[in-house]
Amino acid sequence: MKLSPADEALLSLLREDARMPTAAVARRLQLSRTTVQSRIERLERSGVIAGYTVRVDDQHERERIRALIMITVFPKQAPAVVEALRQLPGVRALHSVNGAWDLVAMAVVATIGGMDELTDRIGALDGVERTTSTLLLSTKFER
Repeated sequence: MKLSPADEALLSLLREDARMPTAAVARRLQLSRTTVQSRIERLERSGVIAGYTVRVDDQHERERIRALIMITVFPKQAPAVVEALRQLPGVRALHSVNGAWDLVAMAVVATIGGMDELTDRIGALDGVERTTSTLLLSTKFER
């Protein structure tokens, strides 16, 4: 689906606050409320908007240990590794990437010990060749 500039602006506002009232979105975009509502419905129907979620305040997240875990996998075992990572509750997101690594996992746990345990579990998965982790200190902005 090709998105118009108005659709892109609408998605940007919804990324900031998906609970923003339709009337407020319409005012910010200088569109009618009906137009905004119909665009949202169209974006939902077409699958561009796949769902809505909760973003936790950075102050709360700061109390948790967050890391990016770069993972190299043996190619034929990549699907099994992805499925095994999906089952680990500390892994919030998983991205395939190009370059020296095959996957990058966003991990969030309560303690340093928990992160140590999680990275050990990831490294021990069948098909994982090696991992490297980096801790996230703060989020400057998120959309």
